[in-house]
Amino acid sequence: MYRTALRNVLAHKGRLLMTALAVMLGTAFVAGTMVFSDTFGKAMRENNSTSYSDVSVQVIDTASGATATAEEKSEKSPVTLSDATVQQLAALPGTASARGVVSGFTGVADKSGTLIGQPWTARGANFAPGQDGKDARYPMAEGQGPKNDKEIALDRRTAEKGGYKVGDTVRVGSNGPVVEARLTGIFTTDDPVVNSGGTLTLFDRATAQQLLLEPGRYSSIVLAAKPGTSQDALLSEVNQKLRPEQQIEVRTGADLKAEDERLIERSSKSIRTMLLAFAAISLFVGIFIIANTFTMLVAQRTKELALLRAIGASRKQVTRSVLIEALAIGTVSAAAGLVAGLGIGAGMQSLIASLDDGMPTASLVVKPMTVAVTLLVGILVTVLSALLPAVRAARIAPVAAMSSGDQPVSQKSLVVRNTIGSLLAAAGIALVAFGASKGNSDGRMPIAFGALLAVLGVFVLLPLLSRPVIALVGPVLGRLFGTPGKLARQNAVRNPRRTAATAAALTIGLTLVSGLTVIGASVADAVDRTVTSSLKADFLVGTANNMSLSDKVPAELAKAPGVAASSPQTLVSWKLNGDNRSITGLNADSIDKLVTMKMTSGSTASVGQGRLLIDEDLAKKLGATTGSTVEVGYGNAGKGALAIGGVYEKNELLGEAVLANGEIVKHDPQPYLRGVLVKGTDGESAALKKALKDATGANPVIEVKSRQDLRDRFSQTITFALNLMYGLLAMSVIVAILGVINTLAMSVFERKREIGMLRAIGLDRSGIKRMVRLESVVISVFGAGIGVLLGSFMAWAINGTLKSELPGLATVLPFGQLLLFLALAGVVGLVAAFWPARRAAGLDILTSIKTD
Repeated sequence: MYRTALRNVLAHKGRLLMTALAVMLGTAFVAGTMVFSDTFGKAMRENNSTSYSDVSVQVIDTASGATATAEEKSEKSPVTLSDATVQQLAALPGTASARGVVSGFTGVADKSGTLIGQPWTARGANFAPGQDGKDARYPMAEGQGPKNDKEIALDRRTAEKGGYKVGDTVRVGSNGPVVEARLTGIFTTDDPVVNSGGTLTLFDRATAQQLLLEPGRYSSIVLAAKPGTSQDALLSEVNQKLRPEQQIEVRTGADLKAEDERLIERSSKSIRTMLLAFAAISLFVGIFIIANTFTMLVAQRTKELALLRAIGASRKQVTRSVLIEALAIGTVSAAAGLVAGLGIGAGMQSLIASLDDGMPTASLVVKPMTVAVTLLVGILVTVLSALLPAVRAARIAPVAAMSSGDQPVSQKSLVVRNTIGSLLAAAGIALVAFGASKGNSDGRMPIAFGALLAVLGVFVLLPLLSRPVIALVGPVLGRLFGTPGKLARQNAVRNPRRTAATAAALTIGLTLVSGLTVIGASVADAVDRTVTSSLKADFLVGTANNMSLSDKVPAELAKAPGVAASSPQTLVSWKLNGDNRSITGLNADSIDKLVTMKMTSGSTASVGQGRLLIDEDLAKKLGATTGSTVEVGYGNAGKGALAIGGVYEKNELLGEAVLANGEIVKHDPQPYLRGVLVKGTDGESAALKKALKDATGANPVIEVKSRQDLRDRFSQTITFALNLMYGLLAMSVIVAILGVINTLAMSVFERKREIGMLRAIGLDRSGIKRMVRLESVVISVFGAGIGVLLGSFMAWAINGTLKSELPGLATVLPFGQLLLFLALAGVVGLVAAFWPARRAAGLDILTSIKTD
């Protein structure tokens, strides 16, 4: 039996090729994902390995400067890192050296004024020379370090990208007006931020403190231990000296490095989990192909298997022989997938490097676990997919060998299958509808479970659905394509199980693709309406990385020509009735000119009287109404009370509460400055936009965005996310195409006699090709259509859970894109039928008719 099974594999290698390719692609995705994530983790660890080589203990001010969050800035640290702190720590018995570090966001403009690199990887720091005038952290490759506020130094990569050389004037900016300085030095560094493609600008100490923090203040202090003093011992000395409060962290270098490695590991795992999810989708699609292939092979080998039973083979032996075939195919395919996975891993690393040329790379990592998992997954998926066909093979009666000719396909009643499918689909749809009715995150678990049941139910019901759905297009096919069209429809519904298994592969992919598309279109529409309906201002001025603006910027913008009204948009985190809440600040005299607030009670004019406006959700949580009072905790500034001046409909632009800036600065003189809203005397214009940009000194890190710019920015984010998902789902679509090719090719083999008879009675080669192609298109569009409907339904349900977070969200069906998906499914069917159609048309008439 073992030899028979292996001979069958070799005898049917052409028929099994597509199955092997499906397994290989799925396992290649698994292997490639594991190789890439392991390699990425290794590259990040190597890049980070020198981060804390000179750090024994680091004292960090977590609420320093502009990088602090609104909540951190609302509770000021009682400890400030200053020169006095550096001297205190330098005097500790275990300290060999202590240096103050200033660090913050600093962007560098190239010669055209464009920001070099990404805003979230742009940093500035202080140049701290020793007695020899050198800073060991930043050895100068050219020139020297900065000595005053008119000088800077840049890392080599940034200087090369900007086309700068020593002596050039460079424009740099943080969160305020731009600074122009002379480039005095170009340095090299092993700083992981720079090695990862970021930019690093060095200032002298006083300038760095002035620009990035405040005069005399450091963001951290780095200590090196004396020989013989451990990091933990020095840590203990520092803790006894400082007795740090809430906003000060004291960590050893080993601790910091270990934490970074944990973050890298977590990041690698997140990437791996996401990619493996898409690999699982591809493998799930492959299951349908494998099961379909073995089902057809068993049907074609009815006489062979029956003869084996007639000469004494037991049911277990027949089952085992089919499973051995699957084991052989799975092993070979998984091994090929492992090799292909190395190429995928290398390709993914190259892709990431091309998107961000600063991303670290490393030699490919192939762990034993990767090899074991890839082989095990490939073998298990193949064998389990072939299990049911193997059991069916064992049930073939020996008497079947006595009959001649092709054995009829078993048309076993579908009543049980349809009943199970109906129950699963009904239960799933009910759960999904229940979850959607919740209107918040509480409905997500019911939707997830319901979606699983609904998808399984629809898959079980696909044979039942295929007949009436495909029958609808029968008349159209007959009128447009004549006899080949009629035959194509009949072939598509002849074996509903086979049609369903082939279409299911495309259904999975289109369910996910259409669901993501509908969600993306719905969210984009909601955001667009929010921006359009809530924002009266013509421009929003803010930083590229969403950090706090300098408090000097609003005044400069207000003086720009063409400005009719402007207001800083601040943000603080205070306690309202004991719970932390985000409060947006706007100038009382400009609110109605810059934003639209739909009041359900009260008036926006009450903001000028020092009253608080809250949205409907917060009013319910606080049990507050217009005229009532809430207790307020101002962080370290004490407590008080605020009267409610009005309640408004939920507004994403303004958040859950609004207060006048004048009231906010009484308790927090330096709130987080989110941006500045500006209204022009002549409305939105290019001249006003330029005037606002000039008011910031054309700072490369400060953006002036119109309402359309805000829409476009969000649309680009959604489009990028969707394109990424489409790319990851492409593998499952390719596997689905292989399934269509495989099914059609084997179907042609089964119908050799029928095709020969059709040729004999006058159907020419082009008619045969057209028949096979139309059959493929019908099956593909059927699977895609079910997927589009299912995906749209799931998207509607998921949108229901987002309404509490995104007011005004309504399900939007982008009919153009959905119709395009159906058209592409038809194209997929045509492409998949190319080889089977040529094969069918090339069959010899007499040989086909006398096929036994």
